[in-house]
Amino acid sequence: MSEVIIHEDENFERALKRFKKKCEKAGILSDLRKHRHYEKPSERRKRKMNAAVRKNRRTRNG
Repeated sequence: MSEVIIHEDENFERALKRFKKKCEKAGILSDLRKHRHYEKPSERRKRKMNAAVRKNRRTRNG
């Protein structure tokens, strides 16, 4: 669980920005999106295969 301690001289927007950055770094939002719907094992394999192909293509051309 990510938490941010707000300092006395810090405004809310700045603390919110730090909290969002912490959540993104921890991977909370991406994990939430990933678990929003059930993914069948065949769909998971297909998604991972496509990601590997994209990564391979990127490294070969880059």
